[in-house]
Amino acid sequence: MIRAVLFDFDGTLVDTERLQWAAYRQALAPFGVDVGLEEYRRHFIRTAGGAEWVCRRYALPVAPDELKQRRTAAYRALIPQAVETCPGIRAMLAGLAGRVKLAIVTNSVRAEVEPTLRHLGLDHAFDALITRDDYRRPKPEPDAYRAAAERLAVAPREALVVEDTERGVRAGLAAGMPVVAVPSDLTFDNDFTGCVRVLRRADELTPELLDEIGREPGA
Repeated sequence: MIRAVLFDFDGTLVDTERLQWAAYRQALAPFGVDVGLEEYRRHFIRTAGGAEWVCRRYALPVAPDELKQRRTAAYRALIPQAVETCPGIRAMLAGLAGRVKLAIVTNSVRAEVEPTLRHLGLDHAFDALITRDDYRRPKPEPDAYRAAAERLAVAPREALVVEDTERGVRAGLAAGMPVVAVPSDLTFDNDFTGCVRVLRRADELTPELLDEIGREPGA
């Protein structure tokens, strides 16, 4: 039985990946560096350690943590201009509300996530918010999802993970949870092996599908 649904944030709940890319471009501009969308897709979305990669690749005179701080400041300024939910998210949340516990589990920091949720009017839609500030190792390690299960007091097999990236899927699977993938146009070629479903849109995750997944062997 599925008692909780745990959502990745960037690219799964909220269409922020291009916004994050724009923020990184702003943060990198003073150093004369411009990361293209394909570079960003491969090194920041599909795999972990994008800030570390770009600092090494372009021999930047700042540490990855400082670059991330510059990115966060730029991102927060961009939120009112461009951020919106991913397709089908509001309908999906309305269908699941009150049936299961809902949580956000993200590699992003709280300083980025909370303003976005407030802007979208989703700051009271979730039972828990697990951000990069709350665990030790980022996805694809399982720490974030284990922290969410503990916070919600559910067993791993009772928590369904919803992700859009390969590294997020790996994190959910490593935590012992069933995983549903909802790829975007930036993650369509990721490896989603091990997922119980790969959906086209978030609103395909209905209460009926949730019950079906919960009845499957191992769930």
